[in-house]
Amino acid sequence: MDYIKNSKFEKAVIDIKILGDNYLLVSDSATTIRYLDYETLEIKNQLKANAVHERYVNNVVYLSPDADYLALISTGARESKLYDTKTKKLIGMVNRHQGEVSCVAIDPKTKYMFSGGDDGITFGVDIKSGQLAFTLPRHIDTINDIAFSKSGQWVATASYDKNIAIFNLITMTPKDRLKAHSAPVVKLQFLSKNRLISIDKKSSAIVWDIISSKIVARLNGIHDDVTAIAVGCDESFLFLGTKLGYILVYDLKTYEQISMKYIKLESTVTALNFDEAKNHLLIGTENGDLLIYDIFEDEKAMYEMISYKKYHLLQGYIDKNPLLVYTKAYLSFDELWVSTLQKAKELIESGNKQGTTKLFEGFMEIPSKKQQIQKLLAQYAEFDKFLLLVTQNRYALAYPLANVNPIFKETKAYKTMEMQWKKSISIAQKYMLNSNNHEKIKEIFAPYRGVAEKTAIIQDLMVNSALFNRFKSALVQKSFKLAFELAKKHPFLKETAEYNALINYSDTIYMKAKNFEKSGDTHAAVKIYRILVDFEDFKDEAKELIDDMEHQHKFYAALAEKDIATAYNILDDSDTLQYSQEGMKLEEAWENDYLTASRFAAKASVDGVKNTLLKYMNIKSKFMAIATAVSWCYITQLNIALKNKTEQKIIENGIKNYILYYGLSDQITTFFTAFVKEYPNTKLVLESQVQGSIEVWKPSMIVNSILD
Repeated sequence: MDYIKNSKFEKAVIDIKILGDNYLLVSDSATTIRYLDYETLEIKNQLKANAVHERYVNNVVYLSPDADYLALISTGARESKLYDTKTKKLIGMVNRHQGEVSCVAIDPKTKYMFSGGDDGITFGVDIKSGQLAFTLPRHIDTINDIAFSKSGQWVATASYDKNIAIFNLITMTPKDRLKAHSAPVVKLQFLSKNRLISIDKKSSAIVWDIISSKIVARLNGIHDDVTAIAVGCDESFLFLGTKLGYILVYDLKTYEQISMKYIKLESTVTALNFDEAKNHLLIGTENGDLLIYDIFEDEKAMYEMISYKKYHLLQGYIDKNPLLVYTKAYLSFDELWVSTLQKAKELIESGNKQGTTKLFEGFMEIPSKKQQIQKLLAQYAEFDKFLLLVTQNRYALAYPLANVNPIFKETKAYKTMEMQWKKSISIAQKYMLNSNNHEKIKEIFAPYRGVAEKTAIIQDLMVNSALFNRFKSALVQKSFKLAFELAKKHPFLKETAEYNALINYSDTIYMKAKNFEKSGDTHAAVKIYRILVDFEDFKDEAKELIDDMEHQHKFYAALAEKDIATAYNILDDSDTLQYSQEGMKLEEAWENDYLTASRFAAKASVDGVKNTLLKYMNIKSKFMAIATAVSWCYITQLNIALKNKTEQKIIENGIKNYILYYGLSDQITTFFTAFVKEYPNTKLVLESQVQGSIEVWKPSMIVNSILD
């Protein structure tokens, strides 16, 4: 693979952001941020923060999605800072870490800056006010990475303690801790469908479902320290940059490795990004290189080779760039190959071997295709013999030959033989109604004598005529669950026309339900899905769809009745509704109100928070978020009291009250450290106080001042 564009800088490139079609933002290890023209890579503007970093595997700088805000770790890593990039003014700072700051981040909705430290604490700073708002679930060791879901609902922190903490930024509640790594977790990347990739120091990579907290897959083939992550092509590919300068690629649909040496560079990969609009992979290195690769660069040339029927030349492009297998050009070639194989089979079945040979011209120069062609011809070597046996109704020999050559089961001859088998069963069933027809039934099944897979079915049919009638009766009465239970216990029933009709019926009503669902008639869809619960192939999906639709009915009924509390409680439990138009409106209303409440919290206005969030006070799923906003008020009140040198006893009383409501949170312990510096004679011991917990907090516990 060769890059299509490149640029060189003096310092390591540690972050790359894409701003529309026209600009790139490139940050180096001296925290110089350059605005580059995407087309020419010429520098158009730059911002110098002058914070020099020697370690940058973690995020030491972080630009907001719109590039309006910059979070960075200061030189020496003693504090993190938040800047407005337009005014270049300092908005906020975190200097409360016990030890160095290890990484920074800004959420996708540009609400909070996060500062992670060697002390295992991650502080959340309100971007508008620049004040500390909350802390994320604490780790017992260094925070190595902070990642967000695309929607901004979830934030995850990775730590040297080998754990991953998941936190819901909408409800302000901790979700879970993911524990499966045997080494410090160093990198995180969210995917769609509530998935998360985590990579540890031993190069072990895990894909998680964060809702169930279960492992979806483990990625194999990583033999180097991962230093950067990017996903691309609508999450088709995962790109991993490594310390030794390799770019590894994985298929995110199968989780299989596509290439362990997709690109090899001379320096450590320090930044990765992917431009979805252009299919460009952007790479930054420790040597200061900015490299841009077009991952589908040779697709046009592949189309030309296909049009000229020079199929063998395609392999050269694919050997150079294995991702070309995923292009439309290769897909069209693959479709051509599949249709050629199908035509070849039809020609072989018709006895036109000469036509088959001509059909494969152009493919024989491709080693892999030549091997498949030779295999196909070998598989059909005895087809003439098979065809003759079927024609002569010598099924006792035809079936074993088809078992030896499974490809025969795809032929018209085999399907004709199976149709005759089904017809024989149907005729025999009619004769079974009269016990005197035993010899006639034996005559019907005579051609199948000696066919092992049919013998057991014939015996069951002859012995269990009463069971068959019971099966038919279950179908008539629409007792589908019983019918499937009988078929499961007695496989011969699956050979009957009635069973085939049952399967066809399930497919038909499933499509009918889907059409009702698509048209918005969910009541009619639910009725059909309740029927499909009895069908094994549809059972799990039907149950899930029924639950979703019942949630929808309750949700929309609550909205119609203006029962906002019930609507929010249902919404918080349903992923489907969260992406509905009404669900997004409700979430947007909540987020806007919570943002307003946060402004009041930054000013220590409890009344402002209460009045803004009044309509949410009886919604249990919002309690944690409200508690967080109110606790922010109280911490702000304590900070103001400390700044104003308020009487020691009053502040101590405020600390006691805070612990009584919230327990020993990170906010109060970090405040207490500052308090002791100002009042060294205090005899207050935090651990000896009566401790509450945010988990049991209720709106009725709100007081106007924590100091009273």
